[in-house]
Formats: sequence, structure tokens, C-alpha cells
Amino acid sequence: MNPTTAHGRRDAGRRDTGRRDRRRTDAGSEPDTAEILRSVRRIQLRTRKAVTDMIAGGFRSVFRGSGMEFEEVREYVPGDDVRAIDWNVTARTGRPYIKKFVEEREQTVMLAVDLSASARLGSANRSVRAASAELAAVLAFSAANAGDRAGLLAFSDQVELELPPRSGTRQAFRITREALYRRPESTGTSLALACEHLVRVLKRSSYVFIMSDFLDSGYETELGMLARRHDVVALRLVDARHRELPDVGLLRWRDPETDAEVLVDTGNARVRAEVAARFERRTADLRNRLLRRGVDLVDIPSEGSAVDPLVAYLHMRERRRA
Repeated sequence: MNPTTAHGRRDAGRRDTGRRDRRRTDAGSEPDTAEILRSVRRIQLRTRKAVTDMIAGGFRSVFRGSGMEFEEVREYVPGDDVRAIDWNVTARTGRPYIKKFVEEREQTVMLAVDLSASARLGSANRSVRAASAELAAVLAFSAANAGDRAGLLAFSDQVELELPPRSGTRQAFRITREALYRRPESTGTSLALACEHLVRVLKRSSYVFIMSDFLDSGYETELGMLARRHDVVALRLVDARHRELPDVGLLRWRDPETDAEVLVDTGNARVRAEVAARFERRTADLRNRLLRRGVDLVDIPSEGSAVDPLVAYLHMRERRRA
């Protein structure tokens, strides 16, 4: 929910020191082409070091083995895995032959970005959506630099935009632009729809990063179907207001997706404690639900570095696979 002031006119938006990129995106006004290009270029420059570090730190070694492709057949030698014998060639030649496979050289990275109204939340200098765009840029440019393909699914409670996976920096720039500036037609959230759509359109094994605040329910079945066929990572965008409330008296909170309103006494210590406790319970429950489906959860703070937690996760994953 987003806060509006009930007493004292403490306007949360007035305290927001967000940059022009965020104001343009959240307010829904149309930036011109030059401004879009400048914004995308700034994100690309700001994340260049992170992309370089990810490539140098083994981006391809972390994202490997998503599939195998047939290369050739060769004659069997003692010690080869008998399960690899090509029985058709063996029968035809009268000598045992095995199939030789190599790891697919080009991987696919699919980025699913939540554009629902709750992504407008931002209590510091950046909204949840702006942090998502920065993450999308890092992953898209890392894939481009590694020679891999990247695609984008922008969703709310409907598919807002789909960019099929392609390689190259031009695709990375477009992914960054759309993640930052695409104006959604709907305000709701449906992770189930996003997962179901990806199951349907991704024909080859892929790496799927879902970027959302995960303030949704009823998507576990579809997420499980997606995770059975692809390597899925949940990047949860967390704002400070998800975790705690400031002590600023009475606030009227409005849900940007449903327009439901509630009056909250933030001056009450028990109310603030309950909000913090509820966040911890929700986090533990989400982590357990994702874990049961083989999906890692990485929390990304909207008010801090969006890149550092991702890089730390990739290093942890590399150590886990070593």
C-alpha cells in the first residue's frame, strides 16, 4: 500500500527525493525519446562495473548446463557410458558407437518484470520498478557480453509486453528501456499468469529471473510447472515500507491495485511491531513455498544497491555448484 496523509499533511511523496527517471515512470507522463535514451544510457553506465564483475567472476560458469546438444557419433571405447550407445548406428555398422553431446553454447536468460501498481512504491530515492529496471539491465547486458540470449516478459495481471530472447547489446538496451518506461495497461498482479505464459512460450531450457514484490497468492502450481522445466530465481524487490513503518502519526494507506484504504496509527509502537513481525512471517512463508519448488529467493532492497545482492547470490551459487 502507498501512504496518504490523514493528519498533518505529511505527504510521503514530498519526502521522496527520487530522480527524474522515477518521477516520470511512476507518474505515467510520457518522456520524449531523447530522455529515454539518456535514462537507459545512465543505467547502462551505472551498472557497467557490475556487468564486468559478473562476467569476470564466472557468469557463464554459473549459468551452464541448461541443455545438451548432439554433436556426433564415435566408436565405443572401454570406459564409455553404455547408456550413450547409439543402437541404430551400432546395428548398421556391426560395431558399437556412442552419441557425443556438448553443452549448449548459447544460453537463454528470460527476465519477468512485474509492472503492477505496487511497483510504484519507493520510500527512498528509487522505486521498486526502477530497481527492477536496473536488475534487468545488469542481467541483459551480462547475457549480451557472454554471447547469450536475453528476453523480457513485462506483466501485471496480464501480459504487458513480451520480447522473445535474442542476443546482442541492442536487445539489452531495449530490455532496459521497456523495463523502465513501459506503461502498463492494468494495475493488478498475477504471478500465476506470468509463470503459465513462460511455460507456454519457452521451448528450450532457460534461466528465468522473476522480479516482483511477490505480493500475490495462488501462483504456486504454475511456478512449480515453470521450475520443473527451467532454472528459476525469484528476485524480490523489498522497500523499507514493506518491512517497517515510520512514526509519523495517523496515515491513510491506499492499495494502488485495489484502491482499498485503511487508516493506520503509525505512532502506536504495537502497530509498528506487528507490521515488522508480519513482514518476517511473510518472508519465511514465501521462502519455504519457493524452496519446495526448487526456486531460490533473493531479496533486493529498493533503497540500496540492487546489484550487490544479485552478485552475492551468483557467487554463492557458483560455490554451491563447485
